[in-house]
Parts: sequence; structure tokens; C-alpha cells
Amino acid sequence: MKRTIIVLTILVVSLATFFIGQSLARVKQTKTHFAVNDKLFSKAIDKGQVERKLEEASALAVSFQNPGCYWTLNDSDNPAEVYLIDSTAQTKMVCKLQGIQNRDWEDIAIGPGPIKGKKYVYVGEIGDNSAVYDFKYIYRFEEPDLKKGAAQTITNVETLVIKLPDGRRDTEAMLIDPTSNDLYIISKREERVGVYFQKFPYPRDTLKLTKVLDLPFNWVTSGSISKDASEVLIKNYNTIFYWKRSKEKSIIELLKKDPVEIPYKPEPQGEAICFAYDNSGFYTISETRIAQPLAQLKFYKRLK
Repeated sequence: MKRTIIVLTILVVSLATFFIGQSLARVKQTKTHFAVNDKLFSKAIDKGQVERKLEEASALAVSFQNPGCYWTLNDSDNPAEVYLIDSTAQTKMVCKLQGIQNRDWEDIAIGPGPIKGKKYVYVGEIGDNSAVYDFKYIYRFEEPDLKKGAAQTITNVETLVIKLPDGRRDTEAMLIDPTSNDLYIISKREERVGVYFQKFPYPRDTLKLTKVLDLPFNWVTSGSISKDASEVLIKNYNTIFYWKRSKEKSIIELLKKDPVEIPYKPEPQGEAICFAYDNSGFYTISETRIAQPLAQLKFYKRLK
């Protein structure tokens, strides 16, 4: 029996290593040669280990209602719940979305809603590994307040229907410009991924996004626009790309420029990034791979 357990353990680890290798091999398909700037942010600082219930964490967004905290979620086929964590990765609140399923949640953001002046959570049901879905969905609800309890059920969830102009696509990155409230979704698997745009205010019926440009890399998993909309981060499994916005440029114009690369040690399956609320740096979080320790919430401190 003991020998059988050892053999099975070796088999599991070998399979995990194989699939990780296969994934990384795919990621390397598009090579980038942008300048690297190691003077902007520090190397990754481990802030805390995620809890077991967040081993498939696939998104990160700063909380406006709960300063010092961040929203995250697990991706496909997990419970329809969002989690509020603090800056050490400890769970502070769990919110269940009543009547909603998690087909393939991939990103989370904070944006506008029906009541002017209030902040809303946007849950992006935008993943589609096999490109089989005609529509994507965003679930929007007023940002919960931790003062009202550590476990909440969200009953008033609005569904926004999304359609891309060029058919079915796998997408994982969803960004909202905090100053204009414009919405961006970025595809994942093409050699040059597409950036899709919806101007605010959003229509009441289906949001038919416009493709505005291609980016010269692939396997994009997340992105973030800083609170003052002066900076943009987009990441894939191997690289973090950074743009600094000047006042006269729109986000679309900005993304047409070459980014710089931020030094980044790839995480086990890093699919989440967001700026800190006070713009002191940015955070990343990863899914936990088979036969590996739970992932860490990592912080990159601003140097200048």
C-alpha cells in the first residue's frame, strides 16, 4: 500500500509538471522586446498566503467602499461568490450572488452603476477556453460594505450582456477607466490579442463592443487602470506591461504606444493584477497549481 501511494504521488507530480510545461510552452509563442524598467517598482514582496478556498483566484480589484481591501474571485465552476481580502490576503468578507452561476468568471472591476456617485462591483463572466459562447456577461451590483457583515447575500444583481464584433473569443482581462467609466475587454489566445471597447454610458440592451486595436503579445490574463487613470498595467503569464499616460492621450491612444516591461518572476498561474488604492504600487495574485504550496498575494512597491 505504501509503495502504491508513493507511485501515485510521483505520477500526480509528473502530470502536474507536464501540464505546467505545456502551458508555459504555449505562453512563449509571442516574444516581446520592449524596454525593461526596474526603477519604477520594487521586486515582488510576499504579503500573505491565500486561503485554501481561494486556490483558483483569478481576479483582483481595489475596493473603494472598504479601504485597504481588495476584491477577488475563483474562476470557472466554483461557487458564485466574491471575496474581500485585506493586504495580507486574509478573507474579510464573502458575498454570494443569488441566482447567478459561475460559468467562467475571469476578472473583477469597480465601476459606475444606476445610482450616480455609488461604486459597483463588476464580475466578468468573460472566459471561453474553447470559444463556444456567443455572449459574455457582466454581473453588476452595488459594492458591499464590510460593516454590514462578513457574510452577505447579494440579491440585486444586474446582468449586462456582452457581444464581441468578431465572434467567439476567450477573454480574461476586463478594465474600467475610473475617470471616463469606459469599459475595456482584452482577448487572450490570438498571436496579437484584441482590445474591445464600450463607451460610457452603456446601452440598456446588449453591449456590442468595438474592437479598437491589437496588442503585440498574447495570453493576457488581467489588467488595471490606476485610480487617477494615469497608468495602465496589463499582464500575461510571463510579463507585466506598463504604460504611463499623458493628459492629452486617451487610453486607446496610450495602448497604441510601446509599453515598458516591469521585472516579474512568473507566478504558478498568475491571472490577476491591480493598482493599490493609494497608488503606492500594485498587487498580483495567482491560482495555486497542483502539488504546489498555496499562492501568495504579492506587492510591488512604487519606487518613483
